[in-house]
Amino acid sequence: MDSNRTEKYVFKQPKTLEERKKLAQVLVDRLAFRLPVAIDSLSNDADREFGAWPERIYVVGKGGRIAFKGDLGPFGFDPEAAEKALAKALGSPPSS
Repeated sequence: MDSNRTEKYVFKQPKTLEERKKLAQVLVDRLAFRLPVAIDSLSNDADREFGAWPERIYVVGKGGRIAFKGDLGPFGFDPEAAEKALAKALGSPPSS
């Protein structure tokens, strides 16, 4: 997307897990994520399992059950709803 180029969100595909972790940190830092972020393996096992294309926020609860499935991102992201679902799955109140 042109806006990605303008905002310098264009990166080469990572070739190592360490490179993927660094790119995830850019996302966390730039977007000020308050939720934990999971990083998929280089073979994209979670992507295949959960069909997270283009992007989607999931909360995986006990027993591997989906506790929250957000709308397609990035425009459909609802971090607050995901945070509430995560807190519920953990049995704790959401942060304020």
